[in-house]
Amino acid sequence: MIKTYLILTILCLMGLSLQAQYAYFGNRGTISFDKVTYTKARMRQISNDMSSKMMDRGMGFMEHLDKMPDSHTDKLNLYFDENATVLMPEESPATAKSNEGGKMRTATMSSGAGRGGRNQGGNRGSGGNPRGMFRGSASKNGKVLFQDLKAMTADIQLDIDEKYLLAETLDSITWRFTEEFRTIAGVNCRRVNGATKDSLYLIAYYTEEIPVSGGPALSHGLPGMILGLVIPEMHIQYWATHIAYSNHLVPTEWRDKKSKQMKLEEFSALFGRYMPRNRQNESAKKRILEQLVY
Repeated sequence: MIKTYLILTILCLMGLSLQAQYAYFGNRGTISFDKVTYTKARMRQISNDMSSKMMDRGMGFMEHLDKMPDSHTDKLNLYFDENATVLMPEESPATAKSNEGGKMRTATMSSGAGRGGRNQGGNRGSGGNPRGMFRGSASKNGKVLFQDLKAMTADIQLDIDEKYLLAETLDSITWRFTEEFRTIAGVNCRRVNGATKDSLYLIAYYTEEIPVSGGPALSHGLPGMILGLVIPEMHIQYWATHIAYSNHLVPTEWRDKKSKQMKLEEFSALFGRYMPRNRQNESAKKRILEQLVY
């Protein structure tokens, strides 16, 4: 009897060990993010960074600073697979209805899922096939950030006076690991402190439960997905609110074929003179990245 009990115990322990060994780690799906911009603090910084000539032009605007809200939140979706990520604004129900010719089904998909926690097939974040949601949405919802994690390249699509598709190489980020942990969207995350090669300070929280080295705002380079990103200098934060796993690859329909394609350096030369300058030795590329990426 004792021998039989021991055998059963050993078999149970072996089963638990095998189950742990083959634990599921999803590497495809959608993450919903809240991008929080602390409006007043950011506008004060931009006004301080402006040259005196630009400052004179912007004085009328800055007079209304006290009437601005303290912060503003944008809803974003990050689609990811093992090779790439694409970050774009979440469609509002009205936009989704327009894009799909008034089909209520799409409007419901864009607005119906709950906030927070993980989901194997939730509505918000579109755990199902997102291809239909991409068509036409880039031109109507603004900036799209794509990163190829294998080739270490990025594409930035935006609409100013016309549509642009900017190509860039992903710059390396120096990360320093800490022993601080916190839960984001129901997932345990570890804090790391980072710096870009242009000395922009970053705070990130990543999880190894999603084994994809990506994150919002072209963040990357960690052994897992970044679910929290803080850029103190720019008064901007990104926080994941919902995770939906799927079997779908990152779609490519977000690219607008009418976009003017150029390298980020070319765009910098074209529009860099309009960007605020806060340090004489600051590169035009950094100013463009700060305004477009984050």
